[in-house]
Amino acid sequence: MSNQRVGVYPGTFDPITLGHMDIIRRGAKLVDKLVIGVTTNIAKSPMFSDDERLEMVRRECAGIDTEIVVTGFNSLLMDFAESQGASVIIRGLRAVADFEYEYQMAGMNQQINPRVETVFLMADVSLQPIASRLVKEIALYGGPIHKFVSSTICQEVVKRVQEVGQKGGE
Repeated sequence: MSNQRVGVYPGTFDPITLGHMDIIRRGAKLVDKLVIGVTTNIAKSPMFSDDERLEMVRRECAGIDTEIVVTGFNSLLMDFAESQGASVIIRGLRAVADFEYEYQMAGMNQQINPRVETVFLMADVSLQPIASRLVKEIALYGGPIHKFVSSTICQEVVKRVQEVGQKGGE
């Protein structure tokens, strides 16, 4: 189907949060097929491996009606979008700081490939403070993260924190 609207939602998803899921559910309504591109940002010190994050995202997205493909990528976003046949990049915004960065990126991406539009979705007000980085930090200090991630992801993060703690104590 050549007229299929394909969107790409890129991220590290380390771990995937309720905020990510909100954007995925809402973004999926805008396209016929949503490609979730899981990438690695070494600067973010990933808690989970690429394969673990791919599996988490696949599991969390099961049951969404739109066709969803979860795949890893390690290239320029616009090259990845082109390789997936995407005409839209979906990005979530939580706050003004996100907007400034995302606006600049969208402008650069427009220069690289004007055939691909960037669409911004505002995070649900109740989910705006959620960031994977903060979820990991709260978990590392033993704080509650159940309000920010699904119960399954919560268990996986807590388990990983315990594994890291045990290794550190050896």
